[in-house]
Amino acid sequence: MKKNIQLITAIFVTSLLLGCDNYNKEEFKKSAQNMYDGVQTNLKIKGNFCFYLGSVKFPYTDIPLSNEDSKWERSNKEDLAKTLPLFAEIGLLTRQPVENEERLYHYDLTELGQEYLYSFFNKTPSGYTIYNNAFCYGPIKVIKVTDVSEKTYERGLSGYNETQISVDIDYQVVNTPEWVINNQDKLKVLYGASSVRLPDVTYPHTLLYIKGKDGKLYQKSSSYFLKKP
Repeated sequence: MKKNIQLITAIFVTSLLLGCDNYNKEEFKKSAQNMYDGVQTNLKIKGNFCFYLGSVKFPYTDIPLSNEDSKWERSNKEDLAKTLPLFAEIGLLTRQPVENEERLYHYDLTELGQEYLYSFFNKTPSGYTIYNNAFCYGPIKVIKVTDVSEKTYERGLSGYNETQISVDIDYQVVNTPEWVINNQDKLKVLYGASSVRLPDVTYPHTLLYIKGKDGKLYQKSSSYFLKKP
């Protein structure tokens, strides 16, 4: 099953209101661009679209499935059995057979893989560290804001009366690397059709802002997209 996780930010935004019901589209455009640019700077990633590999720390050697595996461990190993060979074929990982171990391989990053790698980790309640890795590409360039609409809900995202502002944008992706373009069909099979963003193509997207009780706007939108296999 293809999964698309949108990483959410909540950022206070100024200068977006022209009046009670009028919104400044150019300021929304600047706000969106700053959000997309900021995540690349803060996380030191190559773009706003990321292919998630799984919980893995390089160098890595395949670990066979076990009857003692937890549901999460089994799922992670099954994901790695699909993602690691693909990115070895693409050229972001090396893949060497393990001596005297049939169907087991040893993986490490190539120079190209190191360039596009994004590593992050989570701590479980028990204190166990889960190492995560993804390959990121495709900085977003906001072309224009096409529409701004407002709607009030009795129970919004916060669970109480809430006014949401939807901002429709058109964007393009710049600097899509050759390894994505040349392997787009393979990537789409594993990560879904929306996982590949090509250059010189305009894509639509909707951003979400929340109007606070103070009348100010707060941005709650995806700053980058983590595609799961």
